[in-house]
Amino acid sequence: AMNHLVDAPASTLQSNPRSHRFRRLLRGLCNSLERARTRRILGQLDDRQLSDMGISHADRVSELDKPFWR
Repeated sequence: AMNHLVDAPASTLQSNPRSHRFRRLLRGLCNSLERARTRRILGQLDDRQLSDMGISHADRVSELDKPFWR
């Protein structure tokens, strides 16, 4: 089964528009999930931890108010 991939020209493997759209969609979904995860962690930090990281309370509120896709 893998021999077919080895024999296929690289342009054939790279030029499928449906594959590009799927990968772009998957990458966008992964990025959104990662942003949601890090914002959830940011929301759990106390003032001392925020201060240690150089993040103001206003910066945190601003970040937490953003929708997950941004």
